[in-house]
Amino acid sequence: MSIVSQNNAADSQYLTFMLAGEEYGVDILTVQELRGWETATPIPNTPSFVCGVINLRGVVVPIVDLRDRFGLEFREPQPTTVVIIVKVEAVGKERVVGIVVDAVSEVYDITPANTQPPPDMEGAISVDFVTGLATIDEKMVILLDINKLINEGVLSLSKKAPVPA
Repeated sequence: MSIVSQNNAADSQYLTFMLAGEEYGVDILTVQELRGWETATPIPNTPSFVCGVINLRGVVVPIVDLRDRFGLEFREPQPTTVVIIVKVEAVGKERVVGIVVDAVSEVYDITPANTQPPPDMEGAISVDFVTGLATIDEKMVILLDINKLINEGVLSLSKKAPVPA
């Protein structure tokens, strides 16, 4: 199954996940691990989409609810709810952040020839975070730039309200 990444000259692999019935993908090279849902310790003065933090083998990891981050309807964690632990570049250093999704789907090879540029999504999701759209087996997958999504939405706020890291 092939998809395209507009910015890459070679095929890339994307881990895809479900969120409110839509399928999204992140570059698999940013994924550190997958974890089942666990309650995070809340941190005061953080945005609603920051669930809190967890201790991951001695590292305090902020957890972001992508449903809330994208302005989607709240849903209680289900047995399929997964936390994807991703590595992002922030101010020249690597940070680890967890993103809560409804379910993990597949890993797809995405080729540049199969990707389209992101459309104007009229505020549903800032297209700044979308690198492209790929069609796989007649379904659309929204490819996300996880570095931009996390840096501009979460880590930039840590300067105002520190999140332990």
